[in-house]
Amino acid sequence: MIKNNTLFLKTKDFSVSGEVFELHQNDACDFLETLPRPLKQDLPSYYNSSQYVSHQTSKRNLFDWVYFLVRWLTLKKKIKLISRFSFERQTLLDYGAGVGYFVRSTRSAGWESIGIESSVEARKAANLILQNSIFDESHTKKLKSKSQSIISLWHVLEHLPDFKQNIKEFDRLLSQDGRLIVAVPNFKSYDAQYFKNFWAAYDVPRHLWHFSPKSIVRLFYEFGFELESTHPMRFDAYYVSLLSTKYKYGKMSISKAFWVGFQSNLRAKRSGHYSSLIYVFKRKKNLI
Repeated sequence: MIKNNTLFLKTKDFSVSGEVFELHQNDACDFLETLPRPLKQDLPSYYNSSQYVSHQTSKRNLFDWVYFLVRWLTLKKKIKLISRFSFERQTLLDYGAGVGYFVRSTRSAGWESIGIESSVEARKAANLILQNSIFDESHTKKLKSKSQSIISLWHVLEHLPDFKQNIKEFDRLLSQDGRLIVAVPNFKSYDAQYFKNFWAAYDVPRHLWHFSPKSIVRLFYEFGFELESTHPMRFDAYYVSLLSTKYKYGKMSISKAFWVGFQSNLRAKRSGHYSSLIYVFKRKKNLI
């Protein structure tokens, strides 16, 4: 928990419980914490909703169609990103694999890939196709140290109750020349400023932490990693804005979402504060 914190804003769980939560900020850390934080054993109940689209395998409405289209486009970009790295053995661990789309795509691209996923239902759905390649969190203990050339977390870090302990485990598993790829929302983006407490990427209480570029770089530096590159997730500005209009106005507005998303990406060209960012980390040079 953040010490000496100040109230940043109040928002609510729009998709499951309707409960109100507070986001608290420590200026020195430059990240936010969701309070009160649900007990670890209670967290799964907040994912128990047909609205939790990242665990879906079928399209039911306009929003689902948009999500699946964005996922298809971003998968191509993700594969292009990891393909720039050359390793003797192309091993990949996708932490928070959902229903396994990224693991499946990387395998098709020639990677030895497995996934970790906490949701029982998502693992079952993934393994119907991937044949027991998506495991629960305990499986990381069975993996050899320095065995993974890439560890990816696509919008996952913000969900982890003990993320510092997780980063220590990633450090153990990552090869000496490996890359840690982390994508998270950016609460400093224009769309976050515009929608305020209606910003969909706050997604409380599933998102326990809310990062800025400054805080995410500082966090991983603390564990021996340095930033190699950042990459914008431009589609997220439109996708998040579309869902945010539903929260703010009671229904989705494609025109409003497009305008806010466009403005967010346009302004981010100067500021760097895209709605979501991908961070590529490598080990500090003095640690290799």
